[in-house]
Amino acid sequence: MVLIASYNIRKAIAADRRRRPERIIEILAEIGADVVLLQEADRRFGDRHSALPLHMLAEHSVYRPVPYEMRPGSIGWHGNAVLIGPNVEIIRHQPVHLPSLEPRGAVMADIQFHDATLRLVGMHLDLSGLWRRKQARAILSELEQQPDRLPLLMAGDLNEWRNSGCIRDFCQHHRIVPLGPSFHARQPVGKLDRMFVSEGIEVLDSGVHNSPLARNASDHLPVWARIRIG
Repeated sequence: MVLIASYNIRKAIAADRRRRPERIIEILAEIGADVVLLQEADRRFGDRHSALPLHMLAEHSVYRPVPYEMRPGSIGWHGNAVLIGPNVEIIRHQPVHLPSLEPRGAVMADIQFHDATLRLVGMHLDLSGLWRRKQARAILSELEQQPDRLPLLMAGDLNEWRNSGCIRDFCQHHRIVPLGPSFHARQPVGKLDRMFVSEGIEVLDSGVHNSPLARNASDHLPVWARIRIG
């Protein structure tokens, strides 16, 4: 079994508008996932360094970032990052370039967890429905071009309020994981954070991590799924 989480951390800016990366790290410890897909993991301005300082991750968590190395000081690509726990090995990884009006991207990683292999895609799609659909199709096209087929889990902040548009694009060949509302964290009404799985993956349990700490650390709540591969 593998526990996967997805979390838009809002650049680690808490409800009090202060940057508090230590809260995000505490929430990750609460969840205890083997792999975490992050959105808005980098600061927005300046050098766009990671909102979670690398020394804090190393000293106060079990996680290490998949090294996309697209920008010095960043842990991902356009704010998308993958954190892996101590029992996870990286097989290969790559950024995914997306069509967009504003900077958007996705990340892909193939990982080994014990005797299971899994392909992951983390994403944060556009505010525009037209561009979301273009981005969804770009991700699906990139997956089709991969030289091999692996059990797949895709997750992230899709900015889609209804079960239409890009949701339908992803659901053509993948199953949606049942998750509850995750936005806004203090009074969640929107299912903006989504997960999809391919054949070869059984979803054992899934949900939204709605703890007192999580309700004040970002404007999104983390979502999670416990899966069996194979």
